[in-house]
Amino acid sequence: MRIAVAALLAACASTAAVAQTYPLKTIRWIVPFPPGGGNDTIARLVAQKLTASIGQQVIVDNRPGAGGTIGAEAAAKSPGDGYTLFLAGVATHGINPNLRKKLPYDAIKDFHAVSLIASAPLLVVVHPSLPARSVKDLIALAKARPGQINYASNGAGGSSHLAVELFDMMTGVRMTHIPYKGLTPALTDLLSGEVQVMFSSAVAMLPQVKAGRLRAIAMTGSKRSAAIPNIPTVAESGVPGYETGSWYGVVVPTGTPKAAVDRLSREIQTIVKSQDITSKLNEEAVIPVGSTPEAFDKHIRAELARWAKVIKAAKIELE
Repeated sequence: MRIAVAALLAACASTAAVAQTYPLKTIRWIVPFPPGGGNDTIARLVAQKLTASIGQQVIVDNRPGAGGTIGAEAAAKSPGDGYTLFLAGVATHGINPNLRKKLPYDAIKDFHAVSLIASAPLLVVVHPSLPARSVKDLIALAKARPGQINYASNGAGGSSHLAVELFDMMTGVRMTHIPYKGLTPALTDLLSGEVQVMFSSAVAMLPQVKAGRLRAIAMTGSKRSAAIPNIPTVAESGVPGYETGSWYGVVVPTGTPKAAVDRLSREIQTIVKSQDITSKLNEEAVIPVGSTPEAFDKHIRAELARWAKVIKAAKIELE
């Protein structure tokens, strides 16, 4: 009994010590995608503020490749000491664990959730030649022409691909998937009318919508975007319960002290909910969240379960 009490007191003392001293050195934030993209932009935006609030430099370390797997592996194998962060997203912690048979990391066992930073719903766009001005129109056309409407994605198994698979599954329609190697070639063929539909990044699609080259009919989030409030969600357009898109959150390697996790979570929540960061994220059609570790852990587990069902139903295999 005395030994157990002593061990408990020692653990509490250790936790208190970490809480008082953390952080003592530079923090590395692994981002599993190249510089300049949406993931990198959001990480650097938050890292700059986190550096100021936490009193130590937070350096972004880009580790792109294999759909986020290379960066996730590097983070999973890092010490759980509070000095390595990882930018988790729908690819690394929702899709890849269900899509790839051999992953060098476990999305749940190898990481501890810190905070969900933001979500980024996709924009549903159609080529002007397609007589669809709403989600209901698109569903009606797809049902009247099964398999004849082509939709583009920036890669098989990516968020833009699975967003349409989820849409097809929930509406009972069947559109034909045309995968591309990246957003640029997909957008090129979409603008030419070679493909007629795409669920993609709002930031990438909005300039084409404003120029009249594409028609936006819906957003895939749970609520309308502050950047384009006139565009309804898919759910309010006749597909109740439909919600998907990209998301960005911070996780740390398993074993990271709870005091460090809690400190990081509090700082990130405050940063994300600040007026200047909220405004900058809204401008990019990104919805700020800022969650507790418990809420983010629940979100990750829900995403893993949801994409498992979609991938199995659509019979998608990459390996």
